[in-house]
Amino acid sequence: MVAIKSLSMMAVTAASVATATTLDFDPVKINEMYFERPKHHDHSHGANITAPTTHNSGNYTSPHKHTKRTTTCAFPSDDGLVSVTPGSSNGGWAMSPDQSCTAGSWCPYACPPGQVSLQWDPSATSYTYPQSQYGGLYCNDDGTVSKGFSDKAYCQDGTGTVSAQSSAGNVAFCQTVLPGNEAMLIPTEVGSGSTTLAVPGPSYWAGTAAHYYVNPPGVSTSDGCVWGSTANPYGNWSPYVAGANTDSSGTTYVKLGWNPVYLQSDSPFKSTLPNWGLNITCPDGGCSGLPCGIDPSVDGVNEISSSSTGAGGATFCVVGVQSGKSANIEVFSSSSSSKAKRDDVDDTKKTTTITSTVATTATTAPSAGSEKDFLGDLESLVSIETVPVTETETETTVVYKTVTFSDTAAASQTSFAYVTTTASAAPTLKHKHGHHHSRSLVVNGTDSTD
Repeated sequence: MVAIKSLSMMAVTAASVATATTLDFDPVKINEMYFERPKHHDHSHGANITAPTTHNSGNYTSPHKHTKRTTTCAFPSDDGLVSVTPGSSNGGWAMSPDQSCTAGSWCPYACPPGQVSLQWDPSATSYTYPQSQYGGLYCNDDGTVSKGFSDKAYCQDGTGTVSAQSSAGNVAFCQTVLPGNEAMLIPTEVGSGSTTLAVPGPSYWAGTAAHYYVNPPGVSTSDGCVWGSTANPYGNWSPYVAGANTDSSGTTYVKLGWNPVYLQSDSPFKSTLPNWGLNITCPDGGCSGLPCGIDPSVDGVNEISSSSTGAGGATFCVVGVQSGKSANIEVFSSSSSSKAKRDDVDDTKKTTTITSTVATTATTAPSAGSEKDFLGDLESLVSIETVPVTETETETTVVYKTVTFSDTAAASQTSFAYVTTTASAAPTLKHKHGHHHSRSLVVNGTDSTD
């Protein structure tokens, strides 16, 4: 269980650290519920899924005969939708480039960034095949299209709780089509400004979430938001994935993870460490599960902060965002080199980071002696500043510590703030993977790693 009694290390002064908020959830269960349902991909390219012969949603009835259909339906290009590969056979529909929208089929479409679709087959109410393919508009025998819900628009704004921005250049966030063939065809270009991502609410089709493949900086949406190959680490071979949805309580769950396809045994990229990373921040607080990010300058391939393991052995982390709050996915460049592995990192040239877990019954900080014992092996330690803060909501007094130490590689000093409390025994130092640059503070038997 993840409880926001835990505060991550932050590059800020202790006095500016916000009060934590309590929100309990199980990242593994959330991942299974929203982000890792067995996918019903059909990338046979050209094998359209034909809908049942009769649709009766209460809004319309469309009987259809079992005949070979050659009629196609044109993409509604004048209705504010995003055209996907319009020069290919799909003609703008959110379908594989060599698929046409033919009579008797449901044809998905892409909404503008930040918006979700409101149209699908009303009789397809669960995530089962082939119903999971019946998204978008129905293509009739006469070449016209019909809405599944005549009283609804094509698109509407999502919940607006998750944004993305990049300090590493433009980045293609490619959303999978669901209901649809679940290929990553819906484009959102993220730059230095904040871009709102499409986050479905509880009324979205079958309660599903939005899924994104995050492409390397500099890869365009036209190159990244298509089914790719092992020639390049983008498209479905991108190293990272993300997801988000808002449940009926107003809580938004945001996931970051490694792409299982990138890691599979036949992937030419499985040992390649990207030179860019992802991180989730919550500018107004109200989040649990932090830290949640992938930093290749610290993490190796398939490593992530606060990680759990999902499909294909890929690691992930999930952040819960309280109702009324928001989260931001940040894309940044890393100092890691392509092909660098964690086991090859020179520990003496890495900055040490420290995190800890707040004990709910603590009232005072550890003694200076125990603190020094914990930090004793940091030869570059410069100073420790203690700032006690009382959390009125939990009646817990915690102590935000600013630890300053020198970076031998950069010949400079760096300060980080972290939080600690009284422990029944002196805090102990745990080395992750035997390396000194990635540490965790164990307090009262609870381990919070960076």
